[in-house]
Amino acid sequence: MATSKATKNKTENSKLRVRVQAYEPSILDLSVKQIVETGNRLNVEIVGPVTLPTKIKKYTVNRASFVFKTAREQFEMRIHTRFVDIINPSQQVIEALSNLDLPAGVSVEAQIRS
Repeated sequence: MATSKATKNKTENSKLRVRVQAYEPSILDLSVKQIVETGNRLNVEIVGPVTLPTKIKKYTVNRASFVFKTAREQFEMRIHTRFVDIINPSQQVIEALSNLDLPAGVSVEAQIRS
């Protein structure tokens, strides 16, 4: 009997964490909005979207090949990240999220957590 209670508690507290990353924040916000609207349409409890810190990757490149060492250019890539938690997802919710048509340049990762 104890195992059935433990299993029941695990299913009650499970959540699906959808992590979305993109280089442009406007495209990212549209994608997260689609995910939240899908969850609301299927009557699922949603936590988020939560904005995570922007990761900045900087690259420094010499302008000339072997002379003028002080002439350099700097480039950066900004990676914006959001996540949405879906509490107690059903199979129907997971299928609906996997069938979403998100814009190019958006990376989506989904994990089931207990």
